[in-house]
Amino acid sequence: MQRFGINGWKAEDMPDVSGRRFVITGGNSGIGFEAARTLAGAGAEVIILCRSPEKADKAVRSIKEEAPQADIRAMGLDLADLSSVARSATPLSKYVVGFVGIFLMAVILMPPKRETTGDGFEMQIGVNHLGHFALAGQLFPLVENKSGRIVSVASIAHKYGRKRINFKDLQSQKAYNPVLAYSQSKLANLLFIHELSRRLKKSDSAVSAMACHPGYSATNLQFTGPGKLWKPAFGLMNLIFAQSAKYGAYPTLLAATEPKVHSGGYYGPTGFQEMGGPVRETESETFARDNKAAEQLWQTSEELTGVKW
Repeated sequence: MQRFGINGWKAEDMPDVSGRRFVITGGNSGIGFEAARTLAGAGAEVIILCRSPEKADKAVRSIKEEAPQADIRAMGLDLADLSSVARSATPLSKYVVGFVGIFLMAVILMPPKRETTGDGFEMQIGVNHLGHFALAGQLFPLVENKSGRIVSVASIAHKYGRKRINFKDLQSQKAYNPVLAYSQSKLANLLFIHELSRRLKKSDSAVSAMACHPGYSATNLQFTGPGKLWKPAFGLMNLIFAQSAKYGAYPTLLAATEPKVHSGGYYGPTGFQEMGGPVRETESETFARDNKAAEQLWQTSEELTGVKW
């Protein structure tokens, strides 16, 4: 499974991306920002999708200050609102030539109380999975035109919750646990890519779908989402275990640009507990590759979002 050698994959191993076009959700901060910065600095055209225009503009300015020649811009997107997802997809549809990569990176992490999206979904499954499912479905023709890639950023957290998707309470209405709900959303990311890859292969599509995870990377997520009780714990874990967001972006860049990756692959750090270390192909848990669960989640996602691929 380890296809990239003992030393792993690094940003300097990235092939030439000059003139290639990528779209990134959550590209205004954390590993999304680092991925956008690296790609734009290397000559790619990058579009970041972000809910906050102010944060998006700040990210674009920061990248252009470092690389004045960078071809990077921002567009509005609220993954917690399917009408916003549709509105964001509309202007992107003008890119007839399409994208070589769609990065599904934006994430909500462990809000202490159950919150809902504008469409009534539990916030974490709504943003982390359903919003991205709808966006990727609507942008698929653009990536298909370029035989491109769809990359979903999952998490090692998929291992630590339930060993299956709880379809009987997908929206955590009966019982809400922020950790379990987050784990469910990240498991959904992996099942989505598993099923998407299966469907792409079955239809002989030239598009590839990969998942990756950033290990344990220090970003502002640990301090903006979880409740007060979690913040001291995350602060301590950041000191002991965390790698930088720069290194956390390596698996995403690998999955999106490396010629040797394959559809259905899962890439990330492979050191202690996969929190850091050499970046290469790794394995998700067996239950994240369950064909029956993946197909059911796909059908459920189409029904909930109204987006059919």
